[in-house]
Amino acid sequence: MTTYNIALTQAEDKALAFVALSQDDWIQNAVHERCRIAIDEIVQITVAKCLETNIQIPGSKDEMVELAYTQGWIKTAAQRQAEFEAQAAAEAAARQAQEAQGE
Repeated sequence: MTTYNIALTQAEDKALAFVALSQDDWIQNAVHERCRIAIDEIVQITVAKCLETNIQIPGSKDEMVELAYTQGWIKTAAQRQAEFEAQAAAEAAARQAQEAQGE
């Protein structure tokens, strides 16, 4: 299990207390709910890919998440962002090269 710690300023803590009965419960709920949504998305991808490739569908959602990463069916947000930035840089360089040839 991975543990994350966050730090709130005094003002942030007071602001969260204004909208939540318990700051810790609110934070825990927000993170767990976002994880649940992501897991559901990954499960959909995994089931579709398993059916498409005739791979046995894992018996648990945790196993489906692991399989999706192992098979390369999904990437982390950081990986996707790095690929996007590399593609954007390559396209910008290609445009600059074309413009330089046109001059």
